[in-house]
Amino acid sequence: MTAPLGAEEYRDLLISALPDAQDADTVEPSLSNLFTPDSHRLALHVDTTVVRGGRGVGKTFWYRTLLDDQLREVAADEYRIERLRHLKVHRGYGATILPKLYPGPNPLRALVDAGVTPYDVWNAVLLAALGQQEIQALSWQQRIEWIRAHPEERDATIAEIDRQAQAEETTHLVLFDALEHLHLDRGQADRLVAGILQLALEMRLGTKNIRCKIFIRPDMFDGALLHFPDASKLTANAASLKWSTTNLYGLLFHYLGNHDSEGSKRFRSLQDGWTEHRQERHLLPPALLGDQGTQADMFSRLAGPYMGANFRKGITYTWLPNHLMDGVEQVSPRSFLNALGMAVNETRGDYAAHPYAIHHEGIRRGVQSASRTRVGEIREDMPWVHTAIAPLNGQQVPIDQNLVLERWVDADLTGQLHRESARASALDGEVEVRTGPRYPDNHLLLIDELITLGVMRRRKDGRIDLPDVYRIAFSIGRKGGVPKVQS
Repeated sequence: MTAPLGAEEYRDLLISALPDAQDADTVEPSLSNLFTPDSHRLALHVDTTVVRGGRGVGKTFWYRTLLDDQLREVAADEYRIERLRHLKVHRGYGATILPKLYPGPNPLRALVDAGVTPYDVWNAVLLAALGQQEIQALSWQQRIEWIRAHPEERDATIAEIDRQAQAEETTHLVLFDALEHLHLDRGQADRLVAGILQLALEMRLGTKNIRCKIFIRPDMFDGALLHFPDASKLTANAASLKWSTTNLYGLLFHYLGNHDSEGSKRFRSLQDGWTEHRQERHLLPPALLGDQGTQADMFSRLAGPYMGANFRKGITYTWLPNHLMDGVEQVSPRSFLNALGMAVNETRGDYAAHPYAIHHEGIRRGVQSASRTRVGEIREDMPWVHTAIAPLNGQQVPIDQNLVLERWVDADLTGQLHRESARASALDGEVEVRTGPRYPDNHLLLIDELITLGVMRRRKDGRIDLPDVYRIAFSIGRKGGVPKVQS
């Protein structure tokens, strides 16, 4: 019988098996790290056009997986989606600089400044992807001009490629990712996204075997709806990348069981039912994948059962995701893995003699680290959220709603939001630029919008709360809670 791992051996496995960088753009999918939670199956369906997800939930990971023939086969097996085996996949947009496949941010800005409509841009990208011969040697501006001058040839090309795909029983799938990098100005980015959605809807309604799949943040999808109302027709089959507690721990155990090391082999020996699906790829036992009790027992081997001396301090298995959860009860795997990585490093640095690989104080510091990262991300994505929460600095939650409104009035929040929007408008040279909330003048509706985003939540007694993943780094206290980050 294989001997169980000791605390230091578990630490070595955690540090080596977990990804070094919690930035999705730096983690390349592979046979060993591809994890297929059941909740993501709809997102991989070929006819699912819009895949919504915040930062760190796996949009870029799935984008790259679909581009890889071998990984697409694995997804087809494990999700039982036969159509994934019969795809011709094309890049419509992504973070990688590929000027022959699509215009990057700088060429896009030049095209937009020259008066090219977003729909025309993506029309040219689509035809280039589908192999329209007459435009292949042209610049993007020339491609667009050719398509404008030859609308019948454009339609004929699409119809013929669709017919050929039907005859071959295959589907052309055009993927779009990294849409936050389309344009520095949010208003222009929203319009560019609207052009992608317009083209995607046209292909969905007008062809049988040409499809687009758009990986997008929810706030960007909402912003695009302002410029393309028909985009709402795409919401009926939209998918969201969500992670349950069992998904998160399944991901952790998948990493630990798929690392090329002796420690990983010994970890797999602790639980019956692991299967080698393909070389370098081991599938979790069903109980370790989806049973909370089994997962909790396994995690207690790593971090102990409690967040202190006894259960009154909290159960480690539930405590970690509960304190990383936003107001709509979602946890990103990036935050989860970020917190665990920090927890192991803190334990090794300050609690090396601890009998478990992870000390409960390390978990608390890991949550603080994840909170700093999450607040930094939302400050980049939606700066107005930071502006709205800043007047609550130093307060303690839960907080009476009237006190929130008073603090906002005292800080002239409405004026701040309008001034920020005006600065953005001046930079863009237009009046219609929405960089802030929908209702900057109505503070009650502003609270509702923050609740929808998951930054706030309203308790049954009407008081306003902030989930720890935001509260801690925003320097807002909670009696008995994880300490706020000291600035």
